Amino acid sequence: MKKGIKIVTIGGGSSYTPELVEGFIKRHHALPVKELWLVDIPEGKEKLEIVGKLAQRMAAEAGIDMTVHLSYSREEALPGADFVTTQFRVGMLEARAKDERIPLSYGVIGQETNGPGGLFKGLRTIPVIIDIVHDIERLCPDAWLVNFTNPAGMVTEAVLRYTNHERIVGLCNVPVGMQMGVAEALGVDGDRVRIDFAGLNHMVYGLNIYLDGNNIKQQALEAVADPANVSTMKNIAALGWEPEFIRALQVLPCPYHRYYYKTEEMLAEEQAAAEETGTRAEVVQGVEEELFALYADETLRTKPEQLEQRGGAYYSEAACSLINSIYNDTRDIQPVNTRNRGAVAGIPAESAVEISSVITKDGPRPIAVDELPVAVHGLVQQIKSFERVAAEAAVTGNYETALLAMTINPLVPSDTKAKQILDDMLEAHREHLPQFFQSEKV
Repeated sequence: MKKGIKIVTIGGGSSYTPELVEGFIKRHHALPVKELWLVDIPEGKEKLEIVGKLAQRMAAEAGIDMTVHLSYSREEALPGADFVTTQFRVGMLEARAKDERIPLSYGVIGQETNGPGGLFKGLRTIPVIIDIVHDIERLCPDAWLVNFTNPAGMVTEAVLRYTNHERIVGLCNVPVGMQMGVAEALGVDGDRVRIDFAGLNHMVYGLNIYLDGNNIKQQALEAVADPANVSTMKNIAALGWEPEFIRALQVLPCPYHRYYYKTEEMLAEEQAAAEETGTRAEVVQGVEEELFALYADETLRTKPEQLEQRGGAYYSEAACSLINSIYNDTRDIQPVNTRNRGAVAGIPAESAVEISSVITKDGPRPIAVDELPVAVHGLVQQIKSFERVAAEAAVTGNYETALLAMTINPLVPSDTKAKQILDDMLEAHREHLPQFFQSEKV
């Protein structure tokens, strides 16, 4: 029997990696990670070297038996892996800036995982994740793939639909952030709050909210509706909800729902921010420069507090808790992206949903919720249709399928504008979308 766990992190040069390393260090008694392989592409060499050396110093400072390896080859890193985590960005932040600026130029939300930006991040990411899965099937077929790469729901959908690898779990820090937001609004510790989640990634709702095991949904919704208790993410404007709307909705929305329920205000906020401080991608580029300057300091041996400005709060909490629960068969409940298996009525059994699940050594078992409330059912269905069509477009490189996905997204107002944005973004991202330009090479 193996005496330690091997974890491979693809996108290891990410600024988020110290979060992950800290999580493994904190749990080392229960989750004995013996080898951590940080893998990246040659273009990311400088960042991987900086982050990798910090990870090595963190492990040494903690005094744990965990060796951190740096690699630019999946062939080298993957054999024997127990878990593979993915946290990469095709085209890096420059591509994200295009995803944000081009839609804004048409008066449409420009955002990393929603609307046209979410579509194009999926089109760039899905062919790469499928290649990675094929390598996992060859080199470490029993490994669990824990995907943090956005758009996590669409990526999970594509892997479940277009590969044979069942051991995938999509992960997001938004549900953990929602739980902490409720706790803050109520003035209690986060571990006293539990929420029943169901929906899709960045389209998830809290159906019931518990404090110390007692259902306090009405109290929690009142607290969240209070303009003094605005909970959001670092990358989403802190616009409060209309209290009457939250009372009527009768479920807890996630921060990303602002793009759908407050589209006009969010668009205005994005346009103003793009003019004044730059898009979120451009702001993050500045944050990352500061972070990597800190990471490069050889006296730094722990995760710096400034990482919280990056927007990845609770990343290690979500990722490491999930890995720990699978490894130790804890059977606790966590919100994950997994195959629906009939848990949410009206969504295909084979599709990905984000839902509270019992985490076992055999993976997540989604907790059935039957039908979602009628007020949110339709929007969830529309986004699931978008995810499925977008995943098909990513795999096939079919222009018309991509146009269909763009047009049916609720943040895009017309097929004419959808075509204009699609054409502009295809050209802007040509380098990272070879599947759409194959005929030119014949």
